[in-house]
Amino acid sequence: MTGLTLNPSEAHPHQTGPPAVEVRNLTKRYGDLAAVDSINFTVGQGEVFAFLGPNGAGKSTTIKILCTLAHPTSGQALVAGFDVATRAKAVRRRIGLVFQEQTLDDQLTAEENLRFHAVLYGVPREQIDGRIARVMGLVALSGRRQDLVSTFSGGMARRLEIARGMLHTPNVLFLDEPTVGLDPQTRALIWDDIMRLRDEEGVTIFLTTHYMDEAEYAGRIAIIDRGSIVAVDTPDVLKASVGRDSVSLETADDGAALLALERAGYVAERTGDGLTVFVADEEAAVGPIVAAVGVTVRMVRAHRPTLDDVFLHFTGREIREQRGEAVSMFARAHGARRG
Repeated sequence: MTGLTLNPSEAHPHQTGPPAVEVRNLTKRYGDLAAVDSINFTVGQGEVFAFLGPNGAGKSTTIKILCTLAHPTSGQALVAGFDVATRAKAVRRRIGLVFQEQTLDDQLTAEENLRFHAVLYGVPREQIDGRIARVMGLVALSGRRQDLVSTFSGGMARRLEIARGMLHTPNVLFLDEPTVGLDPQTRALIWDDIMRLRDEEGVTIFLTTHYMDEAEYAGRIAIIDRGSIVAVDTPDVLKASVGRDSVSLETADDGAALLALERAGYVAERTGDGLTVFVADEEAAVGPIVAAVGVTVRMVRAHRPTLDDVFLHFTGREIREQRGEAVSMFARAHGARRG
């Protein structure tokens, strides 16, 4: 099965009604430390919403509050219309949760793990077989239904946990760092599964991540740092907010090149080591710019603002990727065939 070609910013078209998640001035303090500091945001039904930030930013604490695993110090949070502090049982019936740490019983089969979960969540007996078949198919594990979880790879176990989180048809599926520690190809395959769940089941996806490429799947991103939300918007709007596409040049005569570019109608400026030309589409502009300068070009580099630029702009620092993994590998792996 090849990777899906889905629009990550498109909310599920059939969902209407109040927000799936609504947070107002939510705060969680541990002594003098504000792990979550008066944050506000909403998540629409059928939306894929991402919390992007480094470890310790407040992402997991927020998810714990929304999933009724921690009590807020102040403020309010509603999930599926129910207050997490006063209607915890109602919230729990309407959410699925995939933790960072694996919580499967590896001495049971995949099906046995799902059946146990179905009993815990009160799935009607006559619906259990159908739901197991459904969610196993959605994560492409139908052929491993009778296999012990101990024989699964890390990526397969994570996909089974996502299937388990969907078994009782939740309104909102919370994914706390869903692909951390997995290789880029497996991360891409898991995101195929997640987007299929959103599109076919209409579930709202709320995830935390520190992977920039992973956050691109979200319709909207909330950048959180040191317990505070510093920006919320679509990936494209966030990237546009920090600057335009640009093409950097080093030429044999930067002064002459600058005059030629300005005569050709480009917006350009001198920099410490050459020229920067501001454009609408950096890839399409490279050829015409090189042709317009009229002098020898020694170096040319195109740049489009990224979420790395966004995070640096709003926080003054970068997210350090764990294990030194290059996020560009994840983008190249997306669409690879399942093994």
